[in-house]
Amino acid sequence: MTSVKAMPIVVLDTNVVVSALLKADSLPARLLAAVLRGDLRIAFDARILTEYRDVLLRQKFGFESTRVDLVLEAVERDGIAVAALKWTLSLPDADDVKFLEVASALEPSAVVITGNIRHFPEESRGTVRVVTPHDFLET
Repeated sequence: MTSVKAMPIVVLDTNVVVSALLKADSLPARLLAAVLRGDLRIAFDARILTEYRDVLLRQKFGFESTRVDLVLEAVERDGIAVAALKWTLSLPDADDVKFLEVASALEPSAVVITGNIRHFPEESRGTVRVVTPHDFLET
């Protein structure tokens, strides 16, 4: 069994979690399953959990609230709650800054996984690694 210290730590952009729940055989679903199995540790703060909940409970997705609750309870129970660091570089969508702030608060930085890589321009990432689900799973 992999030790907790050697276990990769990731920060999942909300779009990855949504995609995972929408399509069970997708790469995002493989990532979320790895988190829920304990093969990956997920880092988060209150802002991220709030965004996950708010977005996942949007009527347009049709997710059952009990399913959302189970996923978020597992994230809170088994993940790493982080006191985020202030991020000084700007992003195209200011709401995405929280993912870099949480990732950068860990040493070494956690990997941010997103389906919208263009929302995290290279010059705005600092030392945080930002990848797509495909790139994370294939490396």
